[in-house]
Amino acid sequence: MFGVPNEDFFPAPPVGGELIHTRRYEIRTYKLNEDKFLLRGVIFDEKPAGLYVKSDPEPLWVHHMVVDLEVAFPSLEIVGANVEFHERPHTHCTDIVPAYDKLVGLSIARGFNAKVKELFGGPRGCTHIGAMLAAMAPVAIQSTWSMRIGSPAVTEENRQSMTKEQRRRSYAMNLNTCHMWDENGQMVSEIEQGIPIEVPLWITKRFKKLGLDDSEWEKMRG
Repeated sequence: MFGVPNEDFFPAPPVGGELIHTRRYEIRTYKLNEDKFLLRGVIFDEKPAGLYVKSDPEPLWVHHMVVDLEVAFPSLEIVGANVEFHERPHTHCTDIVPAYDKLVGLSIARGFNAKVKELFGGPRGCTHIGAMLAAMAPVAIQSTWSMRIGSPAVTEENRQSMTKEQRRRSYAMNLNTCHMWDENGQMVSEIEQGIPIEVPLWITKRFKKLGLDDSEWEKMRG
């Protein structure tokens, strides 16, 4: 049976350890149409039941915020932004909400985190919204692959006919984002030679469960 893990993904607490705080981020992407998706991030901080108020049987939420970003595809330009505070420590925490209108027009690409710090760092913003935006940026990049699912697959024939510049444009937003995407690394070198990227390990594992061959991946991906 397949499903999204809940608590099982987190290691067991250390022996004798007492839980005193939980912070969670959850980020989901919704395809709105072929040219736009909604990136939704939720953050909350929770204190265990009875920690602050001994007689309280329920966990205490101290932060709960939601950030919605409408993002154009494939440019990754933010075309709409909305920030909501559902739980916060101070009445005037919400005074900063209008500042996040300045997200509109930014591109979630190289330099995004630096721009967010410039616009909303320190007294210019909310530290928790800033942390959420930093977590949302790589999810936007991951979502571009999902947006391409269902589009015409890249066949071996047209892969070989692609120019080096066309190949580079296809992965430009990933370049130098981690050691695997090092512009001088093995994987980028192979892509530029027209060698297909290996089938993702998570696809290989799932295909094995489903009794599918890795060759099916070529038919599914865009």
